[in-house]
Amino acid sequence: MAAAAVANIGLMDSAYFVGRGEILTWINATLQLSLAKVEEAASGAVQCQLLDMVHPGVVPMHKVNFDAKTEYDMIQNYKVLQDVFNKLRINKNIEVNRLVKGRPLDNLEFLQWLKRYCDAVNGGIMNENYNPAERRSKGGKERNHKASNKSSKSLQANRLSSANSADGAPTTEKVCISTVMEDHYMEQIQQLSEKIADLKVSVDSTEKERDFYFSKLRDIEILCQRPELEHLPMTKGIRKILYAADAKDSSLSEANEIITRSPGMFSDEAECQATPKSPYT
Repeated sequence: MAAAAVANIGLMDSAYFVGRGEILTWINATLQLSLAKVEEAASGAVQCQLLDMVHPGVVPMHKVNFDAKTEYDMIQNYKVLQDVFNKLRINKNIEVNRLVKGRPLDNLEFLQWLKRYCDAVNGGIMNENYNPAERRSKGGKERNHKASNKSSKSLQANRLSSANSADGAPTTEKVCISTVMEDHYMEQIQQLSEKIADLKVSVDSTEKERDFYFSKLRDIEILCQRPELEHLPMTKGIRKILYAADAKDSSLSEANEIITRSPGMFSDEAECQATPKSPYT
């Protein structure tokens, strides 16, 4: 499939049936990362670098912030990505508001599409001359500057905390216990969130599969409604199965009986009966 046509692929395309594990393996191997969850790519930095790999020199990597944590910083990354899409004339809508929320399903679908796009550009072959770690360092100065500011704020916070303790704030022991309890609950919340994310992915995959097979059954139903076919025994048997009311019991035996009872279905009997006899025989 040509890269230009990838932007318009539908949800039933095989690209959207690529599993989360395969997506993560592909990203980690391509960019030398260690992502454990697809939502870790919600900042948009990974997507920018994947395009940088297949289109060298197009992405201004010095503007990409791999340390983005807030929605504001993430949106800046997606602005860079949108600019790249415009340069490459990729007509793909980026659901920024959904992606920055870290929703697993939204991020998975976008990464599935991006994998299909990259495979269409480079034929699924990795660029051996591409150094992902070196390219990420292009924005290192900016990130180091931000880290320096964070360190200064952290020192100020520690000094303020010490002053509060001297004025009769909670003791160190109580603070430690509170921190341990908070970490414990946060770990539980994280585990539950991961389970919910897995269930959402599973449900979405099941819904896609359901819609796929429903469309096939609908096509068969429409075909069986054609006037020249609806009176045929085979068509009647198929409709018997399609319209069966009881989901527990199979209607296959009844359908087989309809077809079997039909004269001439499995022999030349019907043809012989339909052929008029010669008056001279």
